[in-house]
Amino acid sequence: MHRFMQVLESRMNNYNLKKKLHILYIFCMLIPLIITDSVIIYIVVHSEQVKQQHVMENAASAVQYSLSENVETAASKAKNIYMNEFIDDFLNRQYERPLDYVEGYQTFLKDSLFETSMGVDNTLVTIYADNETIINGGYFCRISEIRETEWYRYLQESGKDAVLYFYYDDWKSPAVQPRRKAAFIRKMNFFGRKGSEKVVKVEMDYSSLVRDLDNLNYESFICICRDEKVLISNNGLNYVGQPFQELGEKRRPGYQKEINAYGENLQILVYPADTGAWPQIREHMPLILLLVLVNAVMPWILMRQINCSFTARVEELSRAFDNVDEERLQEIDCVRGRDEIGRLMQNYNRMAVRLNELIQTVYKDRLREQEMDIARQNAELLALQSQVNPHFLFNALESIRMHSILKQEYETADMVGRLAVMERQNVDWSTDLVEVSREMEFVEAYLGLQKYRFGDRLSYELDIEPDCSGLKIPRLTMVTFVENACVHGIEKKAVPCWIFVRVYRENSHICIEVEDTGCGMAAEKIAELKEKMENASIEKLRRKGRVGIVNACLRLKMVTDGRVRFFIESEEGVGTTIQILIPTDALSGKRELELQEK
Repeated sequence: MHRFMQVLESRMNNYNLKKKLHILYIFCMLIPLIITDSVIIYIVVHSEQVKQQHVMENAASAVQYSLSENVETAASKAKNIYMNEFIDDFLNRQYERPLDYVEGYQTFLKDSLFETSMGVDNTLVTIYADNETIINGGYFCRISEIRETEWYRYLQESGKDAVLYFYYDDWKSPAVQPRRKAAFIRKMNFFGRKGSEKVVKVEMDYSSLVRDLDNLNYESFICICRDEKVLISNNGLNYVGQPFQELGEKRRPGYQKEINAYGENLQILVYPADTGAWPQIREHMPLILLLVLVNAVMPWILMRQINCSFTARVEELSRAFDNVDEERLQEIDCVRGRDEIGRLMQNYNRMAVRLNELIQTVYKDRLREQEMDIARQNAELLALQSQVNPHFLFNALESIRMHSILKQEYETADMVGRLAVMERQNVDWSTDLVEVSREMEFVEAYLGLQKYRFGDRLSYELDIEPDCSGLKIPRLTMVTFVENACVHGIEKKAVPCWIFVRVYRENSHICIEVEDTGCGMAAEKIAELKEKMENASIEKLRRKGRVGIVNACLRLKMVTDGRVRFFIESEEGVGTTIQILIPTDALSGKRELELQEK
């Protein structure tokens, strides 16, 4: 944990103040608000779900009780008939004529008070007997009339004495009675196998069962099902004249209860009502979103104001401190606020005033030191220039002399012309910097002059990229390396040789290459020359040796503040390549102006 806090603190220290305030808003305001609202919504929804679950359980119990009451009423009637010996004797009696049956039927109803015992409810009682001498009608029918009916087969196949059965009665298409039936059916075998087979059927009023379910006044969808078929429901699926419908692809019920009533396996399904928490939340969603927006936006606006109060002034103070490298510290124009940041800005202004006074105090001493340093650098530069002029002029004149002795031709005039170009370049030291294109003209004049000396032994090729021609380098640097290639490379080799001079860009550097196909150098000579070039100094110029190379390298180092790099590749008998890499920004006009001022 301690390690985690250290890492967190380290990361926070790298964030700016604006980002820290945003993190503070997100983690201390926005996320807690989202979590709190989510928890509240979850509690409300869960509480409503628990409440709705209890309501659905109570609804299922009420439906079970209502159905059981109707079934038990029918079962009670069937039991009374089942145990009535007078009815059993009446059905077992054989009648010779239909008139005898009618007279016996009227006597039976009068003496047994059968109709009075049936009550005044909407149940329909029918007794069937395997007695062909009775006449169908009233409460009694022959059993031969019902042997092919669905409910009778169900009773026989169940193997039970009493069953409850819901069915769709399309037997002989009754025209006046509803086709959906709910009946309690019982075998009348209380008195054993005496007499014929007898069955009593008590049909309950299907419409009354539906009304009882509707009268419970539950908003949930409730249905009593058997084998995925809706027997009774409270939402209009009770089409009396149509077969029972399939349950279909409804959503999952919220509560399901299994019941068994006299062999009939039924399911009571209760579906959640659309009056829970979610409908209420959806209904009030605009208000909820408005409250969330207010709770999130108002702190955001306040945070932005605090952010402006903090970060704007801190950034202004930071910009002021960024200018401490200038010669004069800039004071903050508008100091706002009297808090800690405002006091810090006031203290900075007092510090800037004090430091500016101190800078003015020591400025004259520093200026005197700079003047002395500039004078010293000018003296060194003049010393370098004085060494370049006679050295180069001597070599040029020697070339003219040798050519005049050997050829004695009028081409000397052309040589003198080229010498004039070189002399003008050599004498004009108003500035130490010259454009690369001008320096390349000087190189071409020098090589043309050397061509008269070496003849077919010397060929050369000059190449400069257009965007490099305007850059400025120290005067006589390129020609110094070209001269070195002629004197130490071409002169000692009897076969024809080439000199290539190239100037091009390479990434952020200017590359100057001088390549010759002369006699080359041994490894120790390469190391010695590279050491002189990289460590060129005034002291080395006082020694004997290749003064021109050291001179050129020293001035290149002075121009580039030591950022120039030198590379040498050489092989004896093959040739030498010298490559100079100069940073492009070191050849800017600003640097030239500084050198001119010095």
